[in-house]
Amino acid sequence: MKQLPLFLAAMALALAPLAFVHPVRIQGVSMQPTLRDGEIRFALRSWCAPGPRIGEIWVVRSPEGGAVKRILALPGQRLALRDGKFCRDGLSIEESYVLHPESGSAGPWEAGSGYLVLGDNRPASRDGRAWGALPRTDLESVIIY
Repeated sequence: MKQLPLFLAAMALALAPLAFVHPVRIQGVSMQPTLRDGEIRFALRSWCAPGPRIGEIWVVRSPEGGAVKRILALPGQRLALRDGKFCRDGLSIEESYVLHPESGSAGPWEAGSGYLVLGDNRPASRDGRAWGALPRTDLESVIIY
């Protein structure tokens, strides 16, 4: 019986890193080519992560369930699609990670007091364009590479 407290202490020590970092299995194709279906990445839990910042990839709680998306607009910002290029607050943004860009024009989408998140594979992504902005509480953890 004296070994039980020692065992519990060892288990707590072994599992302690999971309080900060946890594995995430990528599901679906909405973040291709950056993240592929079935990949396992590690994510830093939001309570100990800096940010959120534009360009970061976060595990989010969306209206459709858990998802992994990139932050494109912060609170107070506006996102729009103009002639196939996304603009943030009227300025065109460079998105080298997008292989299949959108065409045409759409939006604007207002971040309001939340965050606008989109998938990198725009034609195959359900994201902030459909859901609107997500509150900070719905950003669960940031993917670390």
